[in-house]
Amino acid sequence: FIEGRELYVGVLGNNRLRVLPVWELKFGSMGGPGARHIATEKAKHDTNYQERIGIADGPADDLTPELSAHIQRLAKRIYRTLGLDGYARIDFRLSTSGVPYFIEANPNPEIAKSQEFAMAAGHVGLDYPGLLNRIVTLGISRAKAGVSLG
Repeated sequence: FIEGRELYVGVLGNNRLRVLPVWELKFGSMGGPGARHIATEKAKHDTNYQERIGIADGPADDLTPELSAHIQRLAKRIYRTLGLDGYARIDFRLSTSGVPYFIEANPNPEIAKSQEFAMAAGHVGLDYPGLLNRIVTLGISRAKAGVSLG
């Protein structure tokens, strides 16, 4: 377990990549003082629990521009290293000492309008219909390029 903050970075693209803003799952009062903040199924998807505890997601606004850019560069490097294409979400824990640790790559993150990926896209001016259009366009261009789909 890495004590710290839960951060997500959406990435769009096949060859030229667009990195979305660093997004954070804020745990509110989950578990009380000293509790381990883990993004469980309940914390992520139970809206009643989220409201009661104060769990929310949003931009990781208080990161320095340098740290935010570093995390985004790491996300791009991980995306390319794993051979991802189309879109994905790269998850990190930011330790209490400010070190980002890669947790996982989600090659098929939730893209519902209310979810982190779409919200982060909207935050930089890519509206929901535009996001969906971009994802479909990337899939079509991948298929035209002859990349195996399975």
